Amino acid sequence: MTEQAVHPPDETFALHATARAFEEMRDIVKMPSSRQEIPDLLVAADQLQRLSALIADVSDEVLFRVATDTAEPDLGPVILAYTSALVPAGRAMEGLTASAEQLGFLRRFAHVLPGAPELEEGRQAAFLVVQDRLETVRAELGDAAQGLHCAADRLDGAPQRSVAALSRSARITDATALAAPEPRSTAPARLAYTPAPRHGR
Repeated sequence: MTEQAVHPPDETFALHATARAFEEMRDIVKMPSSRQEIPDLLVAADQLQRLSALIADVSDEVLFRVATDTAEPDLGPVILAYTSALVPAGRAMEGLTASAEQLGFLRRFAHVLPGAPELEEGRQAAFLVVQDRLETVRAELGDAAQGLHCAADRLDGAPQRSVAALSRSARITDATALAAPEPRSTAPARLAYTPAPRHGR
């Protein structure tokens, strides 16, 4: 029996729908090219709420399928697809929160005081961190969407172009096909504003 016959069409549809939700979230997060284009805290808070709700929705998909998992159909590949998407989604949330911290710093010191050039340097550094973090957010949301789309395609049967490509390469086992993507190697950005350790105060 093929995977396409084992898994009902609504599972494939649900995976694609969740992938599109991540793509829509990615499109909401804009990359500022200048300090005049950085989002304010209202926008940042809205983005955090939206992504939190999306992560909660994915968690609900996992909970529902784990609670109703039976031998027929095997929901293992579907559950793995959702849990794997939570990894880049979590990294995207981390990037959004780091960006929001810098926006809070910029709001606190919106006007550079006379005779304080170091504050202007801090503002520029905060902007660069916001740029870096939002770029990471967009990339991670794209990874989550791509992983879900690929998982849905595997349930629905590989597209013809994928079959042709695989026939010209080494044979891929099921374990390889379902393996989680390699973690993104991004160096941690230095925050322009870093609060002092609590015990040092």
